[in-house]
Amino acid sequence: MTSNPTDAKPEKPKRPNTYSISDLSREFDITTRAIRFYEDQGLLSPVREGQKRIYSPRDRTLLKLILRGKRLGFTLAESRVLFDMYDPDSGNEKQLLQFLRILDEKEALLDQQLHDIEVMKIELKEARNRCQVALEESCALRKE
Repeated sequence: MTSNPTDAKPEKPKRPNTYSISDLSREFDITTRAIRFYEDQGLLSPVREGQKRIYSPRDRTLLKLILRGKRLGFTLAESRVLFDMYDPDSGNEKQLLQFLRILDEKEALLDQQLHDIEVMKIELKEARNRCQVALEESCALRKE
């Protein structure tokens, strides 16, 4: 029995301003597994239609912020704290103050890491110089 193309079930129209996991995966160039991980961590909460996840504009924005935070060195726990503090009805002063505190901590950590790298570079140069001197002395002894 051949199937008639008109017998196929019509695809449900997509809700306006919603996204599938594939949409977000493509847009942000991340795997669907990563998105499901953020969902498992309680950072995203899509609506479910059967097995399908439907992400809202809020979920999309949160994902964008998670990824931006990740690039800036934020842990998921730090991102969660900021998301949990957000209350559009009472303003965002508390959230912004917390964000500034976290940014200051990140900057201090980066300053310390920069200092540590500079110290390591100096130590590497000193070790290289000692090796070079030892090599030259070894070669000079062989020539004698």
